[in-house]
Amino acid sequence: MANPSPGNSITLRVEAPSSFSATSELAAAVGAAGAAITALDVTESHHETLVVDVTCNTTDDDHAGRVKDALNALDGVTVQHVSDRTFLMHLGGKLEVVPKVALRNRDDLSRAYTPGVARVCLAIAEDPAAARNLTVKRNTIAVVTDGSAVLGLGNIGPAAALPVMEGKAALFKQFANVDAWPVCLDTQDTEEIISIVKALAPVYGGVNLEDIAAPRCFEIENRLREELDIPVFHDDQHGTAIVTLAALVNALRVVDKKLSEVKIVVSGVGAAGSAIIQLLKAQGARHIVAAGRSGAIHSGEEYGDEHRSWIAANTNGEGFSGTLHEALKGADVFIGVSAPHVIGEEQVASMAADAIVFAMANPTPEIDPVIASRHAAVVATGRSDFPNQINNVLAFPGFFRGLLDAGASDITPEMLVAAADAIANRVADDELNASYIIPSVFDPHVAADVAAAVAAAARSANVAATAEQAGNAAAAPVAALASA
Repeated sequence: MANPSPGNSITLRVEAPSSFSATSELAAAVGAAGAAITALDVTESHHETLVVDVTCNTTDDDHAGRVKDALNALDGVTVQHVSDRTFLMHLGGKLEVVPKVALRNRDDLSRAYTPGVARVCLAIAEDPAAARNLTVKRNTIAVVTDGSAVLGLGNIGPAAALPVMEGKAALFKQFANVDAWPVCLDTQDTEEIISIVKALAPVYGGVNLEDIAAPRCFEIENRLREELDIPVFHDDQHGTAIVTLAALVNALRVVDKKLSEVKIVVSGVGAAGSAIIQLLKAQGARHIVAAGRSGAIHSGEEYGDEHRSWIAANTNGEGFSGTLHEALKGADVFIGVSAPHVIGEEQVASMAADAIVFAMANPTPEIDPVIASRHAAVVATGRSDFPNQINNVLAFPGFFRGLLDAGASDITPEMLVAAADAIANRVADDELNASYIIPSVFDPHVAADVAAAVAAAARSANVAATAEQAGNAAAAPVAALASA
C-alpha cells in the first residue's frame, strides 16, 4: 500500500532562487516524487532568494528522503531542514491536567484544599458511593495496557505503547468529553495486571483495556468484570465488534441480503475476531466460518484455549476444514482482522455475487481495497484514506459516555448491540450507498447517539446507578447543613 498518508507528513524548509515560478517548480518536483502537497508557504522573501515551507504527505521515511533529494536536485534549491509533523505533534506528549475550578484567593483554596476538603473526605468515608459525584471518578476512566499487542506493531512494551494510549485519551475527550488517562503497566503477568487495576479502581468510573495480547486479554477482562463494581471494556474486542456489526448491517442493506442467511468468513480468531463472531451470532448470524493461521476452525479439531474451542463449537456447522482461501468460495461476507495480504483478487472473485469485503488489518489490509472493489459490491477498511473506514472511535467515546452517565457497573451484550444500532442509524436511507455504509468519525452526533443508547440499555438491564444512589453524594452534606 504505497499511498501518501498524513501519518507520514513532513515539512521541508527550502531555499530557492527568487522568481515568479519558484513555488510552482517546487510543487511540481514534490508531485513528481509521488508525495501529496498539503501546504506551501513563503516564510521569507529576499532580493535573490525565497525561503519556502513545503508540507506534504509521504508513504514512509524512505519516501521522505526521496522527496528531499528531488528538491535538492533543482537548480539553485537547497533543503535546509526536514521536520516530521507527527513527531512534532508528540513533543512533550499530547495530554495535560487542567483544573476545573479557579484558585484565585485564599477563599477558593480553603474550599478546594485544606481545611474544607476534609469535610468532603469524611462524607466519602461515610458513604463510599459518594465518590462518584464528589471526585473525578464521575467522569474519568483508565486506559490500561501492558504494551503486548500495540496496533500492528506487536509486543513493544509499555513505554512504546504510551503515545497510543495518549492518543486514545485525547479521542475520549475530543469526541465525548470523557477524561481518560494512560495507565501503562510494566508487567505482562496476568495476575499482576489484575491486581494493579483493582488497586487503582477507586479513582476511576470505568476501565478501558487496550492492546493486551490474546489470550491473556480474555482472562484479564473477565476477572476484572467479576471483581470490580465499575465497567471494564476491552476495546480491541468489543469496540471492534460494535463498529463491524454497524457497518455490516448497513452493507447488507446495500446488497439486499439478510444477516441470518449470508455466509460470513472471518479471518483472525484473536481478541477482535472472537468478539465479532460472538456479537454477530447474538444478532442472528447462522453461517460463520472462522479461520486462523492453520485454516478453518472446526469441531473436529482440539484447541488449546477456550476461545477457539468456543468458536469451534458455535460456528462452522458443516464442519468445513479447509483453508481461508477455500472457505471464501461462494461466501457473501469477508471480515478480516488478521494480517496484510492474506487474500488476493482470485479469492474475492470466487465469492458470491454482491459480496462484502471488510479488510480491517491496519495499517495494511488483508487485500488492497482497490483490487477488492473490482469484484466486491461493498468494500471497507480500517484506514482513513479509503471510503467506509471501520474505526473504533465511532464506538468507544460514546460508549463510555453512556456508561458514565448511567453510573453503570457492568456491560451487557444488549449494550453492545444498542451502540451498533445507534452508529448504523446515523446513515440515513437517502445517504446509504456502497461507499457510505458507516458515518464519519467526525459526525458530531455519533457519540451522543451511542451514549444515549448505551445508557438506556444499562437502565433496562438494571446495571445503572439508581436515582437514590446518584443523589447520595450531594445529599449527605446538604443533610448535615440542614441539621446544623
